[in-house]
Amino acid sequence: MIELYHVTKSYPGGIRPALKEVSLKVDKGEFVFITGPSGAGKTTLLRLIFGAERATSGQVLVGGRNLSKLKHNQMAMLRRTIGVVFQDFKLLNNRTAQENVAFALEVVGAPQREIHSKAWMALKNVNLHDRMDAYPLNLSGGEQQRIAIARALINNPTLLLADEPTGNLDPDITKEIMKLFDDINMKGTTIVIASHDRELIKAMGKRGIRLVEGAISGEGI
Repeated sequence: MIELYHVTKSYPGGIRPALKEVSLKVDKGEFVFITGPSGAGKTTLLRLIFGAERATSGQVLVGGRNLSKLKHNQMAMLRRTIGVVFQDFKLLNNRTAQENVAFALEVVGAPQREIHSKAWMALKNVNLHDRMDAYPLNLSGGEQQRIAIARALINNPTLLLADEPTGNLDPDITKEIMKLFDDINMKGTTIVIASHDRELIKAMGKRGIRLVEGAISGEGI
């Protein structure tokens, strides 16, 4: 599903590369944590996998496709198979829960007749269909994160990436969100989560890949 070969990512003016000679493989259907301290390169790694940025050197393959060789329209099509969940949710405060989820379909030009029903079903899958008309500012942090997950899943992605998805949530809500990710993975979706929460990763019992100063320091937490 994901293959990286000797990937380095540098930014102009950076003291050191954000990623340095990273090689890893994530199989289809796996649930993997990318861990490490703040500034280790976790977010950069996810952005490369999603195609939001290009590697300075090395190869990034997703679903057998070399991202460095994809044209703009090919990259756009690939991104439709990838769901992304952000730590800060990135919800539109002037749209309801259902409208926020539906937005992911609107931007890809889905038929209007499908948007309403798919958005409702996506919210149902995260147990939020009863709050479909609520606005984000009237929802708890855990509910907002579930909206973000529903939005990421509405196009039935084969790969789900999440960047510190529980970083702003209390322990009880964190457990609920992780259970939701586990359920999603059990249905066949490959999941890669960036997190610095070592206790959470240990409790989940999933494979962990540790980054330190942009380089893989081994597997585990």
